[in-house]
Amino acid sequence: MIGTADGGWWSAAAVITALHCSAMAAWIPVRRFRIVYPFAIVGCGAVVAPAVDVRLYALSLVGLTVGLWPTRRLLTLWSHEIGRGVTRERYDWPRSHLAFCVLCVTGGAIAASVLAR
Repeated sequence: MIGTADGGWWSAAAVITALHCSAMAAWIPVRRFRIVYPFAIVGCGAVVAPAVDVRLYALSLVGLTVGLWPTRRLLTLWSHEIGRGVTRERYDWPRSHLAFCVLCVTGGAIAASVLAR
């Protein structure tokens, strides 16, 4: 499958990864997260992209970024609380936000499968 994606998709995946990491760094302003998260995403992409099409990686990452948009304020609030030492027993993720995120990632995966044909 690695040969099915042209260089444009690899470039798009690199740009999308950079935009996603920038958005996550803005939404979760923790220094350790800003350092580790890009390596984790690129590492996962390096493992997944050769096994599946790079379009799936890129468009699913777009879906994840768009899907986390409604939750960005909660992520920022929770990261500030954790930084101050406040611990909660549960972090209540709104069901509508979770459903939207799942819908966006699934939509990105479906779009990738349509583009792969």
